[in-house]
Amino acid sequence: MGRGRVELKRIENKINRQVTFAKRRNGLLKKAYELSILCDAEVALIIFSNRGKLYEFCSTSSMAKTLEKYNSYTYGALEPGQTEIDAQSNYQEYLKLKSKVEVLQQSQRHFLGEEIADLGTKELEQLEHQLDFSLKKIRSTKMQLMIDQLSELQTKEEVLLETNRNLRMKLDGSGPSMRSSWETGEHSIPYNHPPPPPQSEGFFEPLHCNNSLQIGYNPISVTVEDTATASALAPSGFIPGWML
Repeated sequence: MGRGRVELKRIENKINRQVTFAKRRNGLLKKAYELSILCDAEVALIIFSNRGKLYEFCSTSSMAKTLEKYNSYTYGALEPGQTEIDAQSNYQEYLKLKSKVEVLQQSQRHFLGEEIADLGTKELEQLEHQLDFSLKKIRSTKMQLMIDQLSELQTKEEVLLETNRNLRMKLDGSGPSMRSSWETGEHSIPYNHPPPPPQSEGFFEPLHCNNSLQIGYNPISVTVEDTATASALAPSGFIPGWML
């Protein structure tokens, strides 16, 4: 038959308490030694009895070095003017903040639907109420944002309508011609044709020639018109013999 579970409370019998202390102390020292050998760990164990007697175990050669290493890792280097009590107080504050961060991270995982298999009915209901409250708050914020955007758009619309009204009043006061031109979108733009290029001084008027071509010399066929043309070409009065 197996041994029953021992209730964890102070043993009232002094002899039994002393025997239990000796057995548990030796077992704890043995476990610390085995841990240091098997796992190559640096272990330091300090035990004070109810009478103030010290029992210790250290896997290294110096307990002081192990404690100094523990202090450096736990409290860090002391700042100038900072006592060890202040360092311990800061460390306790750090532990409290660390526990709060762990609780918040766990709550965040629950909100994401993670690690909820171990939660009870009451915890799941509380989580559901929190999610409903958060969802309502998000929807309310979204609705308020949409209302603000709608109000801003309405304000811009009123400003544009007022500007359009002022422009129409100015257009009505400028006259029917401007209004007609504005509505049809046709604006008269003056266009100046470029001047013709200047004629050079050596330009000659084309000659009027007779299209009928006659081969041979016929003095009778020379007319008055041909004579006038020859006179115009020869202002000195000299007429070549081939033209007579």
